[in-house]
Amino acid sequence: MTFLYFAFAMNLIQYPTIYLEQKTHKKESQLLLKFSFDEKLKGLIKSVEGTHWSQTLNAWYLKNSEENFALILELFKDVTKVDTSRISKKTYFKRNLTESQRQLLNTFYLFLKGKRYSPSTIQTYTFFIADFISFHTKTPLEELTNRAVELFIETVFIERKYSVSSQRQFISALKAFTSFYPQTKIHNLSLERPKKSRILPNVLSQEEVVKIIQHTKNLKHRAIIVLLYSSGLRIGEVTSLLLKNIDTLRRQVKVEGGKGRKDRFVILANTFLPLLQNYLTTFKPVFYFIEGSTGKKYSESSIRKFLFKSVQNAGISKKVTPHTLRHSYATHLLENGVGLRHIQELLGHARPETTMIYTHVAKKDLLEIQSPLDTILLNLNKNDKREQKLLLSRDILL
Repeated sequence: MTFLYFAFAMNLIQYPTIYLEQKTHKKESQLLLKFSFDEKLKGLIKSVEGTHWSQTLNAWYLKNSEENFALILELFKDVTKVDTSRISKKTYFKRNLTESQRQLLNTFYLFLKGKRYSPSTIQTYTFFIADFISFHTKTPLEELTNRAVELFIETVFIERKYSVSSQRQFISALKAFTSFYPQTKIHNLSLERPKKSRILPNVLSQEEVVKIIQHTKNLKHRAIIVLLYSSGLRIGEVTSLLLKNIDTLRRQVKVEGGKGRKDRFVILANTFLPLLQNYLTTFKPVFYFIEGSTGKKYSESSIRKFLFKSVQNAGISKKVTPHTLRHSYATHLLENGVGLRHIQELLGHARPETTMIYTHVAKKDLLEIQSPLDTILLNLNKNDKREQKLLLSRDILL
């Protein structure tokens, strides 16, 4: 355990207890977080996607779900006490499954493992199919039709306000399930995955990246943040990175089993090498690039926590996650003139369309476009012999 993390853990008593409650708000079941005001806890809660403040409830809240409940417990387990005594645990286990259905889901889980899906995909697919079967628990699986799928989406997904991304995942899960269990009447599934919402990623300026690094005093934490940004790695790729795959002579890092089970090479920044050597000499990791106190994989939640603190210390108001550093890496490469094809390879994207999103946030070409307001004022200044400078700060008729 690093000194900074140890000091943070020792300060648990300084932070107020968070009390969890369940309540219906805006016609939906919500998970409420109540605590005596604390600026740092407030900032940490705001970093969780989907959280909102309610003046009426006098509490922070997010959608009441098993996943969000587990997320809150994981996020604050090393920060402060979370009181769950007011929570009905039964709320999170409403599925009404028979023993044979449970056995089928277990077999489906093993089927997905045999197909070499990633652990997170297996968990997501099994979760959705369990909900789908539970929703139609009184209908034999052999009698389920395409209309049963539509009814499930219309009722469960719409009422729970699931995202478009979740609906796309469910359709993929269902196609995997019908391959595993073809006895249903869900044949030639015509349901298409709804188009993704095109949400532009948050991107830091190069100056903001430097400020975050400067305000990360802990050597181990700084090494992690610099590697995340300088090589454009996903958080899971950093925690799984093996020491043997870091080649300082060739300035390369081999990423094994990245998203889509693909290996790739990424660059190792020259300026990172002294910091890397200092970190390796000080902490002496044995197997992984970063290791926990027991020598096992370092916790992803720990990375999110210290990154949040560094961003806060740097005085940056943007929402910054480990993936924000990856987005910033790709955008800065594009702004520095690196081609999309090379960026796609470095990021490990399967499709060029995924990489294309960075063309919408890169500012290099946009800065060369002149606003029509600038053009108007420039022309006025050129034509006005009496006043060479016409500024918006003065009286001007527009």
